[in-house]
Amino acid sequence: MTLKNTPSKGTVLSAAFLVGGTCIGGGMLALPVATGLSGFVPSIVMMAVCWLAMTLTALLFTEISLWMEEGVHIITMSSRILGPLGKAIAWILYLFICYASLVAYTAGGGIQISSTLQALLGITLSKGWSCALFVMLFGGIIYFGNVIVGRINSILFIAMIGAYIALVGVGAGEVKPILLEYKNWGTALLAVPLLLTSFSFQTMVPSLTPYLKRHAKALRVAIVAGTSIAFIVYLIWQFLILGIVPVEGQNGLVEALERGEPATQFLGSHVNGHWVAKIAEYFAFFAIITSFLGIGLGLFDFLSDGLKIKERGIGNVALAILVIVPTLFFAIYFERAFLVALETSGGYGDTILNGIMPALMVWIGRYKMGYSGDYKLPGGKPLLFLIIVFFSIVLSYEVLSQFNLMPSIFNHHGDAV
Repeated sequence: MTLKNTPSKGTVLSAAFLVGGTCIGGGMLALPVATGLSGFVPSIVMMAVCWLAMTLTALLFTEISLWMEEGVHIITMSSRILGPLGKAIAWILYLFICYASLVAYTAGGGIQISSTLQALLGITLSKGWSCALFVMLFGGIIYFGNVIVGRINSILFIAMIGAYIALVGVGAGEVKPILLEYKNWGTALLAVPLLLTSFSFQTMVPSLTPYLKRHAKALRVAIVAGTSIAFIVYLIWQFLILGIVPVEGQNGLVEALERGEPATQFLGSHVNGHWVAKIAEYFAFFAIITSFLGIGLGLFDFLSDGLKIKERGIGNVALAILVIVPTLFFAIYFERAFLVALETSGGYGDTILNGIMPALMVWIGRYKMGYSGDYKLPGGKPLLFLIIVFFSIVLSYEVLSQFNLMPSIFNHHGDAV
């Protein structure tokens, strides 16, 4: 690798922020609710395990991406190494992750709009109308393409980070240390699917590869730094929310779980300062919109490419309908859509597409097909085996919980449904 092809430090830092920004979003609003039953320390331990697992699979995708020529993405990688079945699975799971995430953010955005209108104007909206209003306000932005979305998203992301910093600064004094001492290790595993979603960004690795000039060390640094930034942001966030909102009682985390709402909705009941709850609402609003726009635009482009629909005129209308109509339907009629959709996305989509499949592709590519490149994740077959086992256990747990054969965050607690 020549010096000429080495990315600048600024470019690597930009890539790290891109990774961190993709991880950080509306999903973090569900984290305290999903992990609240286990407590602060158990949730951080499980979050560290999920951070490590998802960082390793991202590095596996880096290895695969460097085997391929520029412009090759997840679908083609799966097709070449795992065959037609792998390609079909990648297609289905990519769509599943995108739609599940959009459903979650539409449901969460509807809650934010409903509570804002109620507080400011005294207007009460049904779940259906609030979700529809959210989609009409922000779904339409996607129609105008990535340039407009990028500009708006950048402004909203800066606002989100500002609100996050303000919330931590104002809310730190409201933290009650005794709440952080609560521990229930028996429920720690229940939040793993949603924790995996919180570190989900792997499908963007093929786009990072040309951005960092196929420089293996730069890719590795950007990925590890980006996921580490996300981990630190989540750790502080968990400290803040779990230290303010109790597990039991009125407006506690169990009630948030039952209602499928972000924990930020309940902050106002447990703080002395008026500003904590207000800033939390702003943060939640920006976090949900930035996540919605990013994933919505990605799905819009994916459907355009996969279905060969041109992004202009009637084509844009057709693509918008394909993105918005299914999303709105499930957001309205899917009970507790915000939490359930995020947990299901991690339990099925991330365990297979971002967990098991990259490990299988590296195993087959390295040891069966003879692929080699500028980067190779250390650990050999034992590490690949452990990664496959970990994600297979999470997947099996998710499948069994869907049939009520194992507990989930939605049926474990005695008070929760």
